[in-house]
Amino acid sequence: MARQETRSYDYVNHPYARVREALVADPNAIFAAATRAAAGRAQELAAELRVTVGGLDVAAEIVFSIGTIEADTTGPYGGPATRIPVSWEAARHPRWFPLMNGVLAIYPLTATETQLDFMGRYETPLGVVGSAVDALVGHRIAEASVHRFIGDVARYLRGAIA
Repeated sequence: MARQETRSYDYVNHPYARVREALVADPNAIFAAATRAAAGRAQELAAELRVTVGGLDVAAEIVFSIGTIEADTTGPYGGPATRIPVSWEAARHPRWFPLMNGVLAIYPLTATETQLDFMGRYETPLGVVGSAVDALVGHRIAEASVHRFIGDVARYLRGAIA
């Protein structure tokens, strides 16, 4: 299994404290609402990530797991930051799809804008065959799914936070 890195970021036009409060209160509910899927159990939820790469529409029901949320004062610009460990895998046939492990970092850009910054690594499935597929198209699908997920979360938060 090869491990590949991917990164995506977006912003929310609300103060850091409000964005942090929403995400820390119930990240599962935010992710479920953002991906337009039903909320699941306390530490996991089922959702669907859908991407289109080169005219190919790929969708998979996924299961999120949330790790221990950490807050500190060492954000990229010297201010506060919150880090939410997140992983996901396909709900059905997880050995056929990449396993994603990463951290969603949130930090203030300005007094009224908050950055969502996801850095993750995914493991390609299916050994040598999975690595070959990843080299051809898999990495684009993984990157597109991360961009879509972060974009969906940012859009949801822009509209949901008062």
